[in-house]
Amino acid sequence: MTHVNTVTAQDVDAAAERLRPVIGPSPLQLSPRLSEAVGGEVWLKREDLQPVRSYKIRGAYNLIAQLDEAACERGVVCASAGNHAQGVAFAGARLGVTARVYLPRTTPRQKRERVATLGGRFVDLVVGGNTYDEAAAAAIADANDTGATLVPAFDDPRTVAGQGTVAREIISQLGRAPDLVVVPVGGGGLLAGMATWLGDRNPDVRLAGAEPAGAAGMAAALAAGAPVVLEDLDPFVDGAAVRRVGEVTFAIVRDAGVAPTLVPEGRVCVEMLALYQSDGIIAEPAGALAPAALDALDIDPGSTVVCVLSGGNNDVSRYAEVIERALVYEGRKHYFLVDFPQEPGALRRFLDDILGPDDDITLFEYVKRSNRETGPALVGIELGRPEDLDALLKRMDAAPPRIERVPPDSSLFRYLL
Repeated sequence: MTHVNTVTAQDVDAAAERLRPVIGPSPLQLSPRLSEAVGGEVWLKREDLQPVRSYKIRGAYNLIAQLDEAACERGVVCASAGNHAQGVAFAGARLGVTARVYLPRTTPRQKRERVATLGGRFVDLVVGGNTYDEAAAAAIADANDTGATLVPAFDDPRTVAGQGTVAREIISQLGRAPDLVVVPVGGGGLLAGMATWLGDRNPDVRLAGAEPAGAAGMAAALAAGAPVVLEDLDPFVDGAAVRRVGEVTFAIVRDAGVAPTLVPEGRVCVEMLALYQSDGIIAEPAGALAPAALDALDIDPGSTVVCVLSGGNNDVSRYAEVIERALVYEGRKHYFLVDFPQEPGALRRFLDDILGPDDDITLFEYVKRSNRETGPALVGIELGRPEDLDALLKRMDAAPPRIERVPPDSSLFRYLL
């Protein structure tokens, strides 16, 4: 499936020349909020401001631009959770190459519509499968049947070289080598490309990968010594939710000695809201991975840090879930099963005796059963402060109704998010 099995810094330089007439450098912006948090300088590499709102345009265009005339006539095919599809659609339309794009059903509608808009008459969308990996299998089968060129989202040296151009721009824009660069990790294309170029041209730069804890494919591959298939996958960070990382990308990341930092999905949501509310930046979950990892990294005071904000293709309808996950992660949102007596005044006594002055009921689902003395209710409570939980639990223990807390790792909790 790959052109060659190695990537060099020279490949990244050549990719930068191909991209130069197509896209300009994405902005590098200082973040006062994050700088204060780490006690140094934190810069955001704004790949969310690319024409396709993510860095994926780099690898897709670099690969398609190298196809010969016969391959261009046969067209290209790809699988994507959304961002890579937009890059392929943009590149196909720009180069006049027809593209068939396979998207999993979990791809947000906003991303689907953007793919169609960017590709125009040159793109054909095929939606099917519940994960990226199922869409990828369909794309591979298509390429084998039709002779179309497969454009991998990450596992091709030409894709990797294109993504690596982000590193070149960071050094050029900053005017010096930063101490640390934090890169989001899905299939590993961006991390592998940047590790290749930085390892050759600026080997003293520390590189860190930020991987979603619920989709830690690179961490699993490094532990196993080879890419493995994740049995359980949380698709929330859809731009980085890959069940199996690439062969090409794994080898580069392994040899570079980069150990990914696992970022809980709730922490990603907290950072997404901070980026929006404090910085005015709309980031998708994968786009917020790098800055979300900062509090888990060992960063010396006064360091210069660059976080790659990889994408901004976020569907506004997802913010309700983002807020919910953030509140649960911060310890401010909790759920309980309350066995209420079926008698007048039971709810009022619950409110008076148990809720604190800054607590709020955000969910109340009650099913009355006339043949029983009590009826269960699912109650969601948002605390004014996370540290108010202990007092709430003590009041619940002392209250007459039987109350059971729903822990975040329970199967029931998955129905609430």
